Amino acid sequence: MDTLTDRNWTGEVEKQTPASFVPSRNLSTPLREIASLIQSNPFEPHPLFQNGHAQTVIAALRLPRYAEWQAGGGVWESRLVEAEPGVQLLLKCRWQHDRRSTPTLVLVHGLEGSSESLYVRGVALKALRAGFNVVRMNQRTCGGTEHLAPTLYHSGLTSDIRAVFRHLVERERMPRIFLIGTSMSGNMILRLAGDDGDAPPPELAGVCAISPSLDLDACARHIERRENRVYQWSFMRSLRSRMRRKHRLHPDRYDIRQLRHVRTIRQFDERFTAPHGGYRDAADYYERASSRSVIGRIRVPSLVVHAEDDPIVPPEAFRDRAFYDNPSVLLVLTPRGGHTAFIARARVGEDGFWAENRVVDFCRIISNQPSACG
Repeated sequence: MDTLTDRNWTGEVEKQTPASFVPSRNLSTPLREIASLIQSNPFEPHPLFQNGHAQTVIAALRLPRYAEWQAGGGVWESRLVEAEPGVQLLLKCRWQHDRRSTPTLVLVHGLEGSSESLYVRGVALKALRAGFNVVRMNQRTCGGTEHLAPTLYHSGLTSDIRAVFRHLVERERMPRIFLIGTSMSGNMILRLAGDDGDAPPPELAGVCAISPSLDLDACARHIERRENRVYQWSFMRSLRSRMRRKHRLHPDRYDIRQLRHVRTIRQFDERFTAPHGGYRDAADYYERASSRSVIGRIRVPSLVVHAEDDPIVPPEAFRDRAFYDNPSVLLVLTPRGGHTAFIARARVGEDGFWAENRVVDFCRIISNQPSACG
């Protein structure tokens, strides 16, 4: 792994392709330890899945992971948390024996995912085995919970994640909590941490974002490319189905007469997300909900992992100098890895889901520090 130096930066990272790299200027002590660990164990794509499309598609398949989850999934406590009047969120929780002395990972899914998404399950199982409490959060209306909220979920609803965080602090008295987000929710937890700026809650130990959609407008453009149309088709099929279910529950709230003509994520956000989320239009939503502008304000230990060949989230936003100048943020940008995939060969003591293992390493190292602020 190459480490970036000042020579690599001129406002943005020069377009080069090292094996993988991390910004290194003035990193806080725990992040330096994590960077060193990742440098000694860089991501190397599985020889059978070398490009971003192969990585992304294989990671989404259930068969390679079903047996593992069945063997170690266990029984999860279901819990409802009120995010706002009339809106409840479904959590799936597993606790260690002495839960209040153990750090807690809150795992949040991406667009059209749920607490059952494979990448959520993968991190959850690894974290449980490493001795953490785990809370798998369903965003509003997700995971079969359309009946628990009349409204839609979207990338600007960091308040829902805050509601879950506050519940764990106030009800469970959890002293150290990590927020882990993937894709859409990765953008959300970075936005949340950036909005907190110099005054993060003391219980927030750190945040981790895998393949985060930092720039929503750029993501909407990127997925419209011809080579990425299968991903757009998959998302839109799921989103249209969701809107039909919401219409059956709330026919006066959602007008779906033109739904079949909504064929792109941008069109969906213009027609449904923005007006129902309190935004002027899709452009306003993308600008206000994206986390790219607040990366420089993050003050909690943060790990961001992204692949340059991600077919859904383009890499340009990750070349922003804010990643290099902020000692609280460790960026790992790899040439390959796809979207929320990072499939490598299995190693002794570690399966082939490289990014999931690095998330647990991050939480373990931060937890061993005397202070969450490092």
